[in-house]
Amino acid sequence: MDAVEQIKQFKEFLEEIYKAELSEGVRKGLTFISLNFDELSKFNPDLAEDLLDMPEETIKAAELAVEQFDLPKEVKNFKARFYNLPESQKIMIRNIRSKHINKLITVDGAVRQKSDVRPQVTAAKFECPSCGNTLTVLQLDTRFKEPTKCGCGRKGKFKMVSKELVDAQGIVLEEASEDLEGGEQPKRMNILLKDDLVSPMSDKKTNPGSKIKIVGMVKEVPIILKTGSQSTRFDMMIESNNVEIIEEDFTDIVISEEEEAEIKSIAQDKEVLTRLISSIAPTIYGHDRVKEALVLQLMGGVQKTRDDGAVTRGDLHILLIGDPGAGKSQLLKRVTKVAPKGRYVSGKGVSGAGLTATVVKDEFLRGWALEAGALVLANKGVCCIDEFDKMTEEDRSAMHEALEQQTVSISKANIQATLVARTTVLAAANPKFGRFDPYGTIAEQIDLPPPLINRFDLIFPIKDIPDKERDEIMAKFILNLHQNIESESVDIDTPLLKKYIVYARQNIFPKLTDGAVEEIKDYYVKMRNSGSDEGGIKSIPITARQLEALVRLSEASARVRLSDKVQKSDARKAISLLNYCLSQVGVDPETGKIDIDRISTGVTATERSKIVGVREIIAELEAKGGKTIKVEDIYSLAAEKGLDEEKVDAAIDKLKRTGDIFEPKSGVIQRI
Repeated sequence: MDAVEQIKQFKEFLEEIYKAELSEGVRKGLTFISLNFDELSKFNPDLAEDLLDMPEETIKAAELAVEQFDLPKEVKNFKARFYNLPESQKIMIRNIRSKHINKLITVDGAVRQKSDVRPQVTAAKFECPSCGNTLTVLQLDTRFKEPTKCGCGRKGKFKMVSKELVDAQGIVLEEASEDLEGGEQPKRMNILLKDDLVSPMSDKKTNPGSKIKIVGMVKEVPIILKTGSQSTRFDMMIESNNVEIIEEDFTDIVISEEEEAEIKSIAQDKEVLTRLISSIAPTIYGHDRVKEALVLQLMGGVQKTRDDGAVTRGDLHILLIGDPGAGKSQLLKRVTKVAPKGRYVSGKGVSGAGLTATVVKDEFLRGWALEAGALVLANKGVCCIDEFDKMTEEDRSAMHEALEQQTVSISKANIQATLVARTTVLAAANPKFGRFDPYGTIAEQIDLPPPLINRFDLIFPIKDIPDKERDEIMAKFILNLHQNIESESVDIDTPLLKKYIVYARQNIFPKLTDGAVEEIKDYYVKMRNSGSDEGGIKSIPITARQLEALVRLSEASARVRLSDKVQKSDARKAISLLNYCLSQVGVDPETGKIDIDRISTGVTATERSKIVGVREIIAELEAKGGKTIKVEDIYSLAAEKGLDEEKVDAAIDKLKRTGDIFEPKSGVIQRI
């Protein structure tokens, strides 16, 4: 089909189907129109075929057809964007070959890097100094072209009169990991975006971490060797015609009216929480308390930004510590499926840079580029970290800021940036010795640094203890699952459960009622002052961090009911969950009372009071008999104060580790 015929056909097509849409778009100030390929192939199959085989000329014809309509003068360079290409045009990045060059294809993947928006020359006008003739050269290549000769015979040295510029931006698209087979490394492709695809509104679609679908033309890019000559090999890139977002976070998901009605009818049920708990992980037996916490975590609390710029996080972080084979990883995998935007990472395969962000040297974008890690990519979603204890100390330390401040700051090479990571974290770890010791305290068996543990709102120990009745029910449940694959009917199926969570997070922002505030305050004050008094040092059962956790849990509980008020019952639910976790993890074995220091600093108040006592004894002996102090003298003085040798040894060990004292020779200590 020749160009004139193409323009005529496109004009008819637009008049028939898109006339109202075109005038509406122009009124709104849009400079492009989105055309459905399906409609085009129904209207004229030959034209649709031309679009796939000769996209550049056909798209230009569509744009010229638009210009034939009576558009306002200020609307220039109107673009035609195509979507809904046939399945045959959907090609994986790894399968793009030379036969696809100059063809229209669809690729999808995750954005890994993104350059700044920069102007690019599309056409330049030159004037011939000899005859005054004006020559226009289209700049389709990556190198700037000048005219070779003029009609009057002059060669070279032409004066540039003007140039046409468009905004352009480069992004790097990487294949989505779920499309790959075992052992394959995800391949990358450079994508060029121009015009309205880099407008501030479209810019949000292509942030690193977003999953997008690109419709575009494959172009070859010459590789220039170090010698300045051109290589026989060419690079490939895709010049984008249209960008569609695939995986949205909860703010982008659209809920239809029927779904909204269904969601509201579920919320009316008095047993709504029980229904959600049974649907969150139907293939895992038991763990109802953990599942309840996971439902609340997916709902999340309300993020508050105050006038002074202080932001209080609304995301709940949960840590599961349990015996191997207790179903932790299954729970994590399931949460990534249910969450509107979930990412799953695991243990040894995770580095600090992979979790937060890293700076990489980049050829395509020239210079240094910032690559976002899992916590940033899961912004407004859930990041599940399995085998948390197998990560190295340095890599875990990268998470402190991301968990509490919900930002990731990076200052490397010439890049200083703070990335937003409003991510909910669900982590799973094994105890220090692989399994829980039933006779030891749980807190001693958690092999994680106290400041990191303290940032988790809830910590659940999951013990796997033989119990004949429970084991029998569990074995029956698991074997039944294997026998009948379809047997487990879910109360609320996954797509609706996901939409329920999305609806609650989009529309419900509960506020605390006076009753709920009173309930939380009473519990907090009662707990704070119930600590045991050990030698003048009070144990601290609960801190302000747990108070904020209670608020978040209460808000999440109100969201479950789609209520905009946090009632007393929500506060009680939050208190019972927190109390359950503290009684499991934060009990001081000597006093039997809850002591949050057990988790947050690793040293209980009782231990601290003993250390203070031993330190006082050392100071007393030093005042009497000089610098060197015999350990026997400490024992005898400690016995008078009611401290036995074992406790004194433990306190001396701790003081040695902290660098307060040292042992010049056996049986003698000295203060530093």
